Amino acid sequence: MFDNAYEALTEEGDARWAFGTGFADPLSGVDTTVPSGVDGAELAAYCLMLGDDALIMSHRLQEWCTRAPELEDEVAIANIGLDLLGQARLLLARAGKADGTDRGEDEFAFLRTEQAFRNVRLVEVGNADFAFSMARLLVFATWRLALLQRLVDSVDPVLAAIAAKGVKEVAYHRDYAARWVVRLGDGTELSHQRMQNGLTAVWPYVGELFTGHPVESRIGVDPAELRAEFDAVLAQVLTAATLQLPETPALATVLGRSGRDGVHTEEMGYLLAELQSVARAHPDATW
Repeated sequence: MFDNAYEALTEEGDARWAFGTGFADPLSGVDTTVPSGVDGAELAAYCLMLGDDALIMSHRLQEWCTRAPELEDEVAIANIGLDLLGQARLLLARAGKADGTDRGEDEFAFLRTEQAFRNVRLVEVGNADFAFSMARLLVFATWRLALLQRLVDSVDPVLAAIAAKGVKEVAYHRDYAARWVVRLGDGTELSHQRMQNGLTAVWPYVGELFTGHPVESRIGVDPAELRAEFDAVLAQVLTAATLQLPETPALATVLGRSGRDGVHTEEMGYLLAELQSVARAHPDATW
């Protein structure tokens, strides 16, 4: 991870933050052979799920640039977004190698339609206020950290290495969000209410995180196995923050289908319109 968000924009940093050219393959020099007994198409599908989660969450975090409460948080949130963008690069590149198409990260990120994205719906919803965004980051990072810790033992050595790198990053993401949730929840009457409202607004998206897609169980980790750890961490943070666990119902699916199946909220289309605008307007651009 960079010491500050702006080092990543240098040529030496080679951190892709917009559509363009001249970036090295993030898996250059890595043996990307699919292990024996592993279905390449399913490995690619799983990497797309995890990569899309990171890519879309990174985009939402980037929207806080110049809008965070303090300068220190501008840098912290930008770094978290860059961490997730780096994870997305590796996972999307792995998907292109695993399915044999050799598609690059740009094609996955900028040239797919909304229905082809496999991220959970939690990450695509608009930021609302800062309390909502910190509640979402806490939920997302707690869930993702539990997942990556288990993927360190993946049968695919590339996915295992990506997970090992991600564990160190997401542990910080979870800690950063938890500190803000406690600070706001156990603060003034107004900050407490805003934090409780933010958590309540996030909660309908939580159930989907633990509703497994068949590919997840066959290739990676059954998300249902993560719920006990997730609940224990959230309980500890919410107790310190003097917040109540919401009782809001889960967001409805569409005929049993949700984000992992390419079914998204209305906000996903607007997000992709912004994310993909340059690439679609200038598909052959170089600079």
